[in-house]
Formats: sequence, C-alpha cells, structure tokens
Amino acid sequence: MTSLALVDEEAAAYYTGRPRVTIRRWAHEGRIRRYGKGRGRVRYNVFELNPAHRDEDTGEVLEAGGPPPLPSRSDAA
Repeated sequence: MTSLALVDEEAAAYYTGRPRVTIRRWAHEGRIRRYGKGRGRVRYNVFELNPAHRDEDTGEVLEAGGPPPLPSRSDAA
C-alpha cells in the first residue's frame, strides 16, 4: 500500500523549494497526483515530491528539489 501525506499547494512548494506554479505544472504533466478539486481544496502527496536542501540555520533554499519523473507512455492517459 502506498503511503499518503497530503499537503496543500503552499506546503508542497515550500517542501520542494519551487514556486507554486511549478507544483501545478507537475500535476498537469502527470508527474504528481492531485487529490481534491477546486480552489484551495487540492492536495498533493508529499511522498511524490523531492525535498529541497536548506541551510540548517536560516532555512534558505540551497538547492531546490528535483522534478518528479514524467509518467511512462503506458501510464499517460
């Protein structure tokens, strides 16, 4: 069974060190799955995201998390 830890778009963006629009684009491309519908109701599984590397003292992003892989052609619908 796959683990779920759902977070909103803002938390997903912080976790990855990427802009919120990038999170939405990844979902549109099929790299990550959306859970829910409607403005403010969409959630993303944090286990599908790669974390940013941050400075331990300041929390500043040193390196953004890499993009999740594109789905294989057989997965794409």
